[in-house]
Amino acid sequence: QVRLVESGGGLVQAGGSLRLSCLASGNIDKIIAMGWYRQTPGKQRELVATTSMSGTANYADAVKGRFTISEDNAKNTVYLQMNSLKPEDTGVYYCNALIRKVISVEGAYSDRDYWGQGTQVTVSS
Repeated sequence: QVRLVESGGGLVQAGGSLRLSCLASGNIDKIIAMGWYRQTPGKQRELVATTSMSGTANYADAVKGRFTISEDNAKNTVYLQMNSLKPEDTGVYYCNALIRKVISVEGAYSDRDYWGQGTQVTVSS
């Protein structure tokens, strides 16, 4: 079993900053990638930022230049530093991880997506 636990959400005024953290724990052989997605009522979950866990990051256009994703491989943790927050950044932020498990001595493996429970971010105007 794999568990993702997010923390760091909250209420902040426009222009402020928050830092989200996501810790992956459990039966993990390798983390292929981790990322953050967000969802607001009535809308589909959308990508915010992802990392390959080796320094390659990808950002949604709406957050480029304001958000920074980083990882600590030793701690199986990914962070999202959010600066210059806007009211439209409000939503539930979900952590995602693509995790590899070795399933045979010959090296066969299985990759699977996992999601955290989400953390609320509210930006007031």
